[in-house]
Amino acid sequence: MKIALVSPYDFIHPGGVVNHILALYDQLREMGHEVKIIAPASRSVQSKDDRFLHIGKARPLPVRGTTIRISLSLRLASKIKEVLSREKFDIIHLHEPFMPMLCSAVLRFSDSVNIGTFHACRGSPGYNFGWPISKLMLHRRRRKLAGKIAVSKPAMDYASKYVPGQYTIIPNGIDLKHFSPDVSPIERFADGKINILFVGRLEKRKGLDHLLKAYNKVKKEYANCRLIIVGPGVIFRRKYERYVRRNHLADVVFIGMVDYDELPRYYKTADIFCSPATGRESFGIVLLEAMALGKPIVATNIEGYASVMTNGEEGYLVPPDDDNELARVLMALITDKSLRQQMGARGLITAQEHDWKEIARRVVDYYIKIFGQTSWQKTPPKYEAISASA
Repeated sequence: MKIALVSPYDFIHPGGVVNHILALYDQLREMGHEVKIIAPASRSVQSKDDRFLHIGKARPLPVRGTTIRISLSLRLASKIKEVLSREKFDIIHLHEPFMPMLCSAVLRFSDSVNIGTFHACRGSPGYNFGWPISKLMLHRRRRKLAGKIAVSKPAMDYASKYVPGQYTIIPNGIDLKHFSPDVSPIERFADGKINILFVGRLEKRKGLDHLLKAYNKVKKEYANCRLIIVGPGVIFRRKYERYVRRNHLADVVFIGMVDYDELPRYYKTADIFCSPATGRESFGIVLLEAMALGKPIVATNIEGYASVMTNGEEGYLVPPDDDNELARVLMALITDKSLRQQMGARGLITAQEHDWKEIARRVVDYYIKIFGQTSWQKTPPKYEAISASA
């Protein structure tokens, strides 16, 4: 099959959705499909192959405590029509299909079999009607989606409020070859201290302020620990650094953004992984990454995280915004190496269930199912030969 994976987000600044698309692209190509990625970009993209079709210039847009990078141009129609006419895709797989402007416009002009994956569980501007065209856009274009995927039940529950119909839940995957326990740790942190790791954007909804307050309590009881903070962000980083200075907190290390190739080494370095997000997480890909390296988890008991892990199994789920409970659970793991190992081993098993190879097979099975249900029945030459079960 010839497949387009469409992202509304900047291809230059990968986040959860773009990373999902890149991983799915690799798996689909390995399975023998012809695949292109359509996305906006904030600058020109140097690509070794012809996988990327650049449509629209991405610009940063602050939205509810975070920043999204999307194209806001209203002049994408001619480029989209030219690309779709030339490429003649069998399947167009749109990620956040109603997010302005690119995904919505591609859906409008597409004559292919359109499938949407819904990633968000709350607050996505494509759904919250904060955009003037959203109500009209949803009414006109949701009928053009032949199939709907959600990455989790929270994502399905949220999207179905505005886009009713039948959904199939296919979770995010993880590249177990990349996130492998065989990698080496970061040498400068392998000094015998208990390393607590945070990975995520430095923004309010990720809950790093609560982790810093909890760590302040932990550090007073257990001096032989360290907090390693990995992730991009400027404004909130300054705020968090001021908190560290004012409270004379030792052993707090801000790493900033790290390359994808280096990220597994930070998980390997950790003794405990902590993700205290306060909400708006439809899934917990960082939890799976830590599990794949055999690390115990301390996370907040929000729907997206609870759909990935079980409290008391791979780690602990604590109430959001509860600094005292967060500190208590961290201290319980710091003092019990055996428990950390036990939970890490259970996490390894859970991570195996989300291997991208298996997730991609499920996606292709869904493509085939939806393609077969469409009225025009335009079966491509390789359609029967290349299936998810092949």
